[in-house]
Amino acid sequence: MSDQATHPADTPLYPIREVSRLTGVNSVTLRAWERRYGLIRPRRTPKGHRLYARDDIERIEHILQWLNRGVPVSQVRELLEQPETVEAPAPSAGDWPSQRQQLVAAVEALDLHRLEALFNQSLALYPVTTCLQELWQPVIRELEEGWDDHLGAILQRRTLEAFLRTRIGTRLYHADSMSTGPLVLTTALPDDPGILWVLLSALAASDQGYRVQLFDAALPFSEIPLAMERFKAAALLLCSGKAERADLIRRQLPRLAEQLDVPLALCGPVARIRAGDLEPTPVEALGDDLPQAITRLSALIREA
Repeated sequence: MSDQATHPADTPLYPIREVSRLTGVNSVTLRAWERRYGLIRPRRTPKGHRLYARDDIERIEHILQWLNRGVPVSQVRELLEQPETVEAPAPSAGDWPSQRQQLVAAVEALDLHRLEALFNQSLALYPVTTCLQELWQPVIRELEEGWDDHLGAILQRRTLEAFLRTRIGTRLYHADSMSTGPLVLTTALPDDPGILWVLLSALAASDQGYRVQLFDAALPFSEIPLAMERFKAAALLLCSGKAERADLIRRQLPRLAEQLDVPLALCGPVARIRAGDLEPTPVEALGDDLPQAITRLSALIREA
């Protein structure tokens, strides 16, 4: 007897793999929501495999709506249980400030064990987009603002870069082996102090289905066209933590853009530059909210 046959024929049930595909929430996160917070209660086959009904999928979509509004996962269950006819209260910041404070403290203390726990916890409980918007982007902005010349700043930066290079690199390796999406080449602008925004942008692109060729040191502009050709990349994404790069952009990016047949885009704080600094070149400033930047990049690729 099949697993499906133990339920009424008119009640379609979906395995966790299919639910992950439909909702965009990975199976590790779905299990964590069930075990730690009781947010969903899938049925089980006699062998213990999870099966989700349509109302479970709708509940997952409601969970995502709250998470995308910045509600911590620990507060979502209470909101879900409110009657639909009653307007839910505006979400509070909840434990996001606490999580950000813990992450900053772990970096400043060079506490790799704590950093590992916080990284794994965030990506187990939240979609990548939420992790980036509510945790990692704000933390890196705060760290970079405090890294201006004080003793130990470079050590903290390089430690965090090495940590994220390994963890994000592993995720990219496994995601790329299964993805059939177009390839995006990501690299830093010359003279950037580090690669944190490159790593986060690569994670955001991979989460949206792209294969990612990540360079964790800036390529010379003269070699980027060759790299794009050899890797058959669909777009070039330049990232930087420095917002004041207008002179470099005006002098060098127009020439580079003319050599490429694919979109060239900026993301990270560098993309806060004025639109007039890019005109009339085909260089796009996608902004410093990385998930939104990758969504805009998708539109550019489709139009190219």
